[in-house]
Amino acid sequence: MTTPSITVTYLFDPLCGWCYAAAPALNYLQGVEGIEVALAPTGLFAGAGARPMDAQFAAYAWANDQRIQQLTGQPFTQVYRDHILGAANGRFDSGPATLALTAVSQTAPERELDALHALQHARYVEGRDNADPVVIADVLNSLGLQAAAARLREPSDALRVALLERVAAARVTMQLLGAQGVPQLAVAGQGGALRLVGGDALLGPRDALLARVQAAAV
Repeated sequence: MTTPSITVTYLFDPLCGWCYAAAPALNYLQGVEGIEVALAPTGLFAGAGARPMDAQFAAYAWANDQRIQQLTGQPFTQVYRDHILGAANGRFDSGPATLALTAVSQTAPERELDALHALQHARYVEGRDNADPVVIADVLNSLGLQAAAARLREPSDALRVALLERVAAARVTMQLLGAQGVPQLAVAGQGGALRLVGGDALLGPRDALLARVQAAAV
């Protein structure tokens, strides 16, 4: 088995629409021989970054989502608009999904990107609230990730600490590279030095993305 020579750390948030738009590009990179994709949740919309889903914010989000769909083709459905953006007393909070992904990273790390994409699809296509631990656990179970779902249902202190450590490490990486917002890629080659590849690369041609990643790893 070939040892990956390039590690690509994906700086993201589960509720970031542009990160959802980047999902096909992440799948592509994960399939390139010699490249390993590692997830680094930044907690952008968790904790202090979470907020109520009021009408004003819902309108802003839908306008932004429509722009993303027009530019990238990633679908944002009417059922998402009705059930998520239009939910009474809804919350815009990526904390539960980030906790779930941390549980996956502990139990089936090779499936974490699959879990992220399934949670994004559940929200933006199926109109299911991926800030709801019950919905998240159901999504994980549907992927065969029962161990992660069990950890999410009864989060241990160790799981919560692991979440905080992951978010802190991602934020240090962003600060180190001068990264603004998500999605972003931090690329490490055999020398170990990190270089930033901007999120715009994830939304363009695949060959150009690969070329930028390979160049950053030199």
